[in-house]
Amino acid sequence: MTTSPAPSRGIDPRSPRFGAAITAVLLALDIVLTLNGSTRTIGIVLLAVLAALFAWGGFAGIARHPYGAVFRRLVRPRLGAPAELEAPEPPTFAQRVGLVVTGVALVLALFGVPYAAPVGAAVALVAAFLNAAFDVCIGCLMYVWLVRVGVFRGRSSIA
Repeated sequence: MTTSPAPSRGIDPRSPRFGAAITAVLLALDIVLTLNGSTRTIGIVLLAVLAALFAWGGFAGIARHPYGAVFRRLVRPRLGAPAELEAPEPPTFAQRVGLVVTGVALVLALFGVPYAAPVGAAVALVAAFLNAAFDVCIGCLMYVWLVRVGVFRGRSSIA
């Protein structure tokens, strides 16, 4: 997953982890909100915002994600340079996986499926927490596996 690409192509691997930490907190809040009947609507709106953020990262690219901008402006200047840069493709794919999970949960919740929103948020929370706390990116691992089996054509340093 982690490679040493040209600086213009690589991202600081701490940036997606920073974003995952923010996402994990928001997903935990979303679970609480959607499980409470009086705040369920607010929770569904928050889930829609999270799905939109996943879409932003998944289609504009992880380097253009709003959390990445916050990281570059506020956090990165206070840290030393990363030991190596990471290819942006795996975390960008992980954003698309997050979009699918939260998007399906959102659609099901809007159609009135009970507990769709908190269950979808919980699934996404597990993935975000693993990334933030342990640097285990499930979507990134899926991407690498899909490259290895030939579904995607990745850079040679990834596969």
